[in-house]
Amino acid sequence: MAPRSGLGIATMVLAMCSIASAQNSSTSSPLRDPRELYLQNVTLPPPYRLGNTGLQSEFDPPPDCGEDSYVGSGRLAGRRALITGGDSGIGRAVAIAFAREGADVTINYLPDEQSDAEDVRSIIESTTDSRVFTLPGDIRNETFCEQLVADAAVQMEGIDILINNAGWTQLAPNITTLSTEVFRRTLETNVFAPFYITRAAVPYMPPGSSIVFTASRIVESPPYEGATYASTKAFLATYSRALAFGLMQQNGIRVNAVAPGIVYTPFLPTQGLVSEIANDRVGTLPMGRVAQPVEVATLYVGLVENAQTHAYGAVWEL
Repeated sequence: MAPRSGLGIATMVLAMCSIASAQNSSTSSPLRDPRELYLQNVTLPPPYRLGNTGLQSEFDPPPDCGEDSYVGSGRLAGRRALITGGDSGIGRAVAIAFAREGADVTINYLPDEQSDAEDVRSIIESTTDSRVFTLPGDIRNETFCEQLVADAAVQMEGIDILINNAGWTQLAPNITTLSTEVFRRTLETNVFAPFYITRAAVPYMPPGSSIVFTASRIVESPPYEGATYASTKAFLATYSRALAFGLMQQNGIRVNAVAPGIVYTPFLPTQGLVSEIANDRVGTLPMGRVAQPVEVATLYVGLVENAQTHAYGAVWEL
């Protein structure tokens, strides 16, 4: 992992804290070859039609969101996190990791994803002492976003972590076939919603709080068919850096962004990817496989924990 841009000192701080954490651990983990941890080729469900919702339960094998693999150590004890898109994929893994680290979590998701959300709730309640709350709704609606934040703050008695993770798009092989509906929904979900939610959340967040946006490495080499999605993620990367300086100076809130590559989540078939294309793309990468959500979630934990007092204003790639 590395910050593409922002404050270079963030790299040093995060690395030093990680080393200190490892040195303080009572047991050491054996080295593992990251190329061999998971299957190199994946099988995706068929691409979803416009308006349909992808579910974690439709995957075989399911993505590893840390249900059986993530072990916490109290790094987020007493914290309160609002996570959008928390029912599946990266958001699900972040919710599980945060709860295992001692944080209370509120997850937002679309109503059609209720079964996945209930599964996350059950996992957290059965394996942690953290509180978990579920607040379904469409974050494209400005009024709902404001109510979402207010309800989360009441349920958790405050908010000091905000994870703007939810995203949506569908690929278009030609601009002449890109519908206004898809274009608008992509911007409303990926650009407007994080703005609505962040604007509403900041007044609730005390100094020392953290905000993390989910960006994407797609901005490095944006494909023609993903032009709209890549543009929204480029916006989030720039927006997070700009917010980082203002919110640090005015509010003492740290802001970062995480930019994953291809991750094995329901977002892949949602945007229209099929197994062959996904596997071909990752086959050109040095690791030769897609990332699993739990591998991404560990970075979110590191960025929001109290030890990272100088990690802000960066876009962290992995």
